[in-house]
Amino acid sequence: MRLLASAKRTSSTHPTLHIGQPTLESFTWNNILRSHAQADGSSSHPPISIYLRMRSHGVRPDFHTFPFLLKSFNSPSHLQSGKQIHVQALLFGLLHDSFVQTSLINMYSSCGNLAFARQVFDEIVQPDLPSWNSIVHASVKAGLIDIALKLFGEMPERNVISWSCMINGCVRCGKYKEALNLFREMQTLEAKYVRPNEFTMCSVLSACGRLGALEHGKWAHAYLDKYEIKIDVILGTSLIDMYAKCGSIERARMVFENLGPDKDVMTWTAMVSGLAMHGYGEEALQLFSEMTNHGLTPNAVTLLGVLCACVHGGLVNEGKEYFMRMNDDFGITPSIQHYGCMVDLYARVGLIKEAWDVVKSMPMEPDVLIWGALLSGSRIHGDIETCEIALQKLIDLEPTNSSAYVLLSNVHAKMGKWDEVRHVRYLMESKGINKVPGCSLIDMEGVFHEFFVGDDSHPDSQEIYLMLDEIMKRLKAEGYVGNTREVLFDLDDEGKELVLTHHSEKLAVAFCLLKTSPGTPIHVVKNLRICNDCHVTMKMISRVFNREIVIRDCKRFHHFRGGLCSCKDYW
Repeated sequence: MRLLASAKRTSSTHPTLHIGQPTLESFTWNNILRSHAQADGSSSHPPISIYLRMRSHGVRPDFHTFPFLLKSFNSPSHLQSGKQIHVQALLFGLLHDSFVQTSLINMYSSCGNLAFARQVFDEIVQPDLPSWNSIVHASVKAGLIDIALKLFGEMPERNVISWSCMINGCVRCGKYKEALNLFREMQTLEAKYVRPNEFTMCSVLSACGRLGALEHGKWAHAYLDKYEIKIDVILGTSLIDMYAKCGSIERARMVFENLGPDKDVMTWTAMVSGLAMHGYGEEALQLFSEMTNHGLTPNAVTLLGVLCACVHGGLVNEGKEYFMRMNDDFGITPSIQHYGCMVDLYARVGLIKEAWDVVKSMPMEPDVLIWGALLSGSRIHGDIETCEIALQKLIDLEPTNSSAYVLLSNVHAKMGKWDEVRHVRYLMESKGINKVPGCSLIDMEGVFHEFFVGDDSHPDSQEIYLMLDEIMKRLKAEGYVGNTREVLFDLDDEGKELVLTHHSEKLAVAFCLLKTSPGTPIHVVKNLRICNDCHVTMKMISRVFNREIVIRDCKRFHHFRGGLCSCKDYW
């Protein structure tokens, strides 16, 4: 009301002035507004108070004033003030100015009200490119990726900001394939007019890493070299993260070394975490030591990578030491993720009591990751009582979590309690809970191929299953015996062997052996943890067929070479 009254009181101060025309006085006040708006809250005078003083001096705002002012409203608590400034822009006849329109869209988006942002956009007769970019970004920010894609498709023109926003939005919403498809479209349709920048390429590399799409990632790296885009510390960190997640830790190391002395804490963290998930625990700890020797202070993410290195390497003493040093040496308060690592570390090696001690000592309530880690270790080491407690806690926290029910079914199945298995599966069916199917993804020559357990949807399914039969025959001749304890159905031995043979990663590897030349490394990304039988099978295939096989499951990487695995059968 105060702002509205001020606007009415001074609306005729300059009757001969054209609407929105800057004056010397407004120029001075706008500069003051801009400096306070750019202070990001560190100024003792918020921009709104500067605006009120400007009005009290009888200075009329112009089309520069409101963009500076609206930028300062960037949280839901600012929505009401933002709406009042919207009224002010209306009273001074500035709503048709493109800078003001775009600023209003951005303001409402930052304040968490997409409906108002969309209303402003829809009232623009001929939106310019910045307005289109702003409403697309607002939709992405709200998580409405399908609406953002629709708007993006309707844009009369696009620039690098448009493409980068949409690609990054797809990555943020988990649509990694769509992000890469957009990048390819950007190259083919508008290569003459729009060239990706560093921000675009960071988003593309992130999509490659999430998918484990090594071929796409290598192509993106080659693109950077071709167009001489400088690989600074930000792009370099993205490359390290991408290569590590795509299974090529050697390339990640190479990028890390080539960055020279300018590496920041995020770069070191990416490399430490990459080594950890590949099972190079001792090397990860050595690199962490080098990092601290260089005078860099680790953050919470760095220590999470360090603890993960200890988990995957079974380095109990080292894990205890680094966990204790977190607060004492680095001033980092452990989060639930750090506690989860400690529970996992103890449980995996069979120290169930110590794992329980960590759970009881936590200053926060255990979540599904904590109980899942405790369950995993207790299952491996046959602690049925802990299994049942952890499972019940999981189900209490997430009643529709299929993993909890499947794990409970697995415990009963391994003990041969088939009546209990059937009861658990009946509960899942009655509650409409479906088991997440095993899925394996490969990136072959830039084309994605997905395989599900028992899958016959692939165009080459007939050839794949023939190849798989040939593989299993050769492995059996080498002494392979299927681990039917991994089959959690009440079937005869022949039926259990058939189920084992058709696991998704075996189908993926059979396809690669069928379609690639001898000696070509095979990279597979799997959504679930690799089972014992598939682990044995992959070791034998790597030796019998002389292939390096890299599998990324939901826990870590497995590098199979010459009949051995990098995890040393500990995962």
